Amino acid sequence: MAAACGRLVPRGATIALSGRCFSLSGYRVSSDGKPPKFQPPPKPVIIDRKTKKEESRFLSPEFIPPRGRKDPLKYYIERKDMIQRRKVFNIPEFYVGSILAVTTANPLASDKSSRFVGICIQRGGTGLGATFVLRNVIEDQGVEICYELYSPRIQAIEVLKLEKRLDENLMYLRDALPEYSTVDVNMKPVPRMDHEEIPVNKVQVRMKPKPWSKRWERPKYNIKGIKFELPEHKMQAAQKWSQPWLEFDMLREYDTSKIEEKIRKELSEELEK
Repeated sequence: MAAACGRLVPRGATIALSGRCFSLSGYRVSSDGKPPKFQPPPKPVIIDRKTKKEESRFLSPEFIPPRGRKDPLKYYIERKDMIQRRKVFNIPEFYVGSILAVTTANPLASDKSSRFVGICIQRGGTGLGATFVLRNVIEDQGVEICYELYSPRIQAIEVLKLEKRLDENLMYLRDALPEYSTVDVNMKPVPRMDHEEIPVNKVQVRMKPKPWSKRWERPKYNIKGIKFELPEHKMQAAQKWSQPWLEFDMLREYDTSKIEEKIRKELSEELEK
């Protein structure tokens, strides 16, 4: 019961005041006068973010066609060949800064194969022309080998230590002290879990005295992994070569999100066959 204007009225009744109707019902009532049946809320959808992140985390960069491509059919046919190669040969996930061991066929070797261990300092090329460069210092001599990623001469690619660096190109290690490029040829693989984040090695290398192969201190290289020990006036002189207007050039941006989504779907369908 509820009180309205000093009178008791049953709950659920309708009162008319000054041409207006007010309902005192505290709950909804169906047409037959019975309360509606209880409907439980929908079950929550549990999304495994680790698995989802693992699936969409890495796409080998050679699958992304270059900007301004003129013949999409060429890259489509190349992707088919790359997928067929990956079905019979394991190409692991690795980044610039990772330590790899690559075994290649060598008819002049005693066991008909040779193994080289080094740090990946560069990845380049697209499609079947993708390459990567390994560097190591052996007997005080810098050694670099450029491999073709899809070459049939490669017998095995082993990731000894999976990590990233502050820069996407480590060619400046040629001008750095040898200790930053030296890797033990007998190094054992560093274990890691599949769902772990890729660690970023934030080391800043020290350089040899000039001259260098390039003027790495200039802003156009945007180097973060070098600990520059140059005089202040030389660092200020290098800033004269900066191009701050490029930051606002929208035509330089290359959004590959839609292309990556399409290629991921194509890869998942082809690899499941």
